[in-house]
Amino acid sequence: MPPKPRQGSPRRPTTSGGARRLLLGVGAAVALIAAGLVLWLLVGRSDSGAAGDDARAVLEAAGCELTIVDVPGDGSDHSVTDPEGVSSAWNTDPPTGGPHNGATAFYGAYDEPLNQAQVIHNLEHGAAYIYYGSDVSDATVAQLRAFYDDHRNGTLLAPYPKLGKKIALGAWNASSGDYESDEGVLATCTSFDDAAFTAYFDAFQFKGPERFSPD
Repeated sequence: MPPKPRQGSPRRPTTSGGARRLLLGVGAAVALIAAGLVLWLLVGRSDSGAAGDDARAVLEAAGCELTIVDVPGDGSDHSVTDPEGVSSAWNTDPPTGGPHNGATAFYGAYDEPLNQAQVIHNLEHGAAYIYYGSDVSDATVAQLRAFYDDHRNGTLLAPYPKLGKKIALGAWNASSGDYESDEGVLATCTSFDDAAFTAYFDAFQFKGPERFSPD
């Protein structure tokens, strides 16, 4: 008679040594890539945050106040056609981002106030401005003009009378280079301080959501 089959639990399939090594290698590679991605994100955020933190410390030591706000509305909106260049959507004064005009202001140093809706378009491309109030002394304005002369690329200098005795620095920043992370960055100062102004420009200029080369 033919032998009876043995009774018992079926055997589990086994993985060969080569296949096991391949699976372990793939798992290690995936883990390494994931760790690298996390590190890259952390380093990128740390570098960006460190620059802003350093600038804030220097600005505050010089008596300046740094305000960072989310840019209101659709940043790429070119709907502001008011001849006075004004929008109720802006959330800083002077404005640092948001709906603006389709035209930009010519870069330079001015003796008259600028159309703010045009200036915001400049900021969208990475520009920064230096504004001074009507009560800022001629000697301080001369210091601002000298600073402007050393930072001509992507910079606007102009009066903004309602600031009174204060000076304002403005920029529109987007850490990811788009409109998903954009912020308006405004510093208001009671006097000119070369180190503080330089720190601001180093940290926040040329970082708009639709940025152009500094050249």
